Amino acid sequence: MQTTTAPSKKNIETTDFLPLHGTDYVEFYVGNAKQAAHFYKTAFGFQSLAYAGPETGLKDKVSYVIRQNKLTFVLTTPLKSDNTIADHIYKHGDGVKVLALKVDDAVSAFEETTKRGGKPFMETTVLKDDDGEVVLSGIHTYGDTVHVFVERKNYKGVFMPGFRKWESNYNPAETGLLYVDHCVGNVGWNRMNTWVKFYEDVMGFRNILSFDDKDISTEYSALMSKVMSNGNGYVKFPINEPAEGKKKSQVEEYLDFYNGEGVQHVAIATNDIVKTVTELQSRGIEFLNIPESYYETVLDRVGKIDEDLAPLQKLGILIDRDDEGYLLQIFSKPLEDRPTLFFEIIQRKGAQSFGKGNFKALFEALEREQDARGNL
Repeated sequence: MQTTTAPSKKNIETTDFLPLHGTDYVEFYVGNAKQAAHFYKTAFGFQSLAYAGPETGLKDKVSYVIRQNKLTFVLTTPLKSDNTIADHIYKHGDGVKVLALKVDDAVSAFEETTKRGGKPFMETTVLKDDDGEVVLSGIHTYGDTVHVFVERKNYKGVFMPGFRKWESNYNPAETGLLYVDHCVGNVGWNRMNTWVKFYEDVMGFRNILSFDDKDISTEYSALMSKVMSNGNGYVKFPINEPAEGKKKSQVEEYLDFYNGEGVQHVAIATNDIVKTVTELQSRGIEFLNIPESYYETVLDRVGKIDEDLAPLQKLGILIDRDDEGYLLQIFSKPLEDRPTLFFEIIQRKGAQSFGKGNFKALFEALEREQDARGNL
């Protein structure tokens, strides 16, 4: 099997039973939401937005909502040990629980997905306060991850009912992060096609790109990946599974330490990757180290770009090109002590692909980190 690209949208049936308008928020279950919020504000430039906890009537959890441009994170921690949030953290460590999607009609989204085989996570729920109403529903996806459908067209409040505005005297400058470009899931052996079929059948997505172990491999390890996209392309979910190799792949390492399937990384868009990464590095975010040899031939492969190569090389930013343009991308080291969740920073200059030309350099960098941890 080689890399394949799906047929153009002109050949796809235009009826979309699940219209999505992008990512509404990403919710993380974490051991200490107050500290996590401070970290994301300090290191990534998020701003305080909303809060829910005992002061707003919650007895079992606390949530801090932070935002930067159209990028919203919810950080949730349990207040006691005997609940599902605490169980999730015990099993997985800090990680993504909810990939929330913007919809016009959360009732329809729930009905359409569950009748096609989606496993219910949240029956349709209407939350109301003086600022209007938010309608929520949700289904399960791979591992313990869920999709929540968020309908907020009739709400004018700060986030949603049950939350109050969170104002802080500590407001570090933003770093140029704009919105979620895509979220990547790691699934178990021979499970990728199962979840491809789930996104096709249950959510009406299509497979727009496929990579096999010939595309994504090094001397020691390999993986396979398929990129799923909704009809308008606003929501993309690449899905990875391990492939046979001489040693343990990065996906296998993730599955071992996360104790199952889950979100491997969140890719965040920026309009100026050099400025954004320079700022993130100055705040302590660590990125994978790319060998200097990568930059000796990269322009021969990708052609002319607008940026000077020297700052990209200094920061370790990767470059790739497709038929529609080029992209710049870089990957952080894991954000937790467990080698699980990390972030990608991406700037698209026309390209709609995912950096196939960078796979070898990227995975060799990941292997060096694995080897240092003794997990290769």
